[in-house]
Amino acid sequence: MLRVGLTGSLGSGKSTVAAFLRELGAHVIEADELGRALMEPGQPVFSLIVQRFGREILDPDGSLNRARLSQLAFKEGRLEDLNAIVHPAVIEAQQRWMDEVFAHDPAAVAVVESALIFEVVRDARARGEKAGLLADWRRSIDRIVVVTAPDPLKIARFAARVSPSAAGREAAEAEGRRRLSHQIPDAEKASLADYVIENIGDKQELRAKVAALWQKLKADSNISPI
Repeated sequence: MLRVGLTGSLGSGKSTVAAFLRELGAHVIEADELGRALMEPGQPVFSLIVQRFGREILDPDGSLNRARLSQLAFKEGRLEDLNAIVHPAVIEAQQRWMDEVFAHDPAAVAVVESALIFEVVRDARARGEKAGLLADWRRSIDRIVVVTAPDPLKIARFAARVSPSAAGREAAEAEGRRRLSHQIPDAEKASLADYVIENIGDKQELRAKVAALWQKLKADSNISPI
């Protein structure tokens, strides 16, 4: 069995890499999707967010206004407040998911796709946490895969995704740069990774790189301790 962390900054193409790995036979869970599920009404994470940020982040139907919450987090300096609530719950859920995967398939390659693997550890240690769920997250993963791309390309990809038309593209690019500024640079991530995939070509080229990576991960799964 093998626990794999798949990471990369926004616009790097890590979600596409995750999709290719799933096609090849990996078990994949997406941190963003898991986080969204945990932030639904009725979940403990939802209640904690409302307690911390106030009811101004709720829509009339009682659900989270994610745009308003994102504004508070990224533009008004409260990202740490949000991450302190969401990250522990997401990591615990990921670990439970991995345990379930390996219980059914001891030879599985389980992949957690998350943009913030290194950032979670960095921020925890910056708060003075020398051990614990967040500070030790990297140690619970057998292999780290980082997807890289030049920052201008990542920003362009992000802007095209959130604003397909020309209208609003400039604002989307500014938002991409703002979010990217909170993330560790690719060069630093690559130096800490086990495998690096540079995503600067087309999908066919990326698919070939992922296929080669998959063979290495399958081989690693046969030698990693349980």
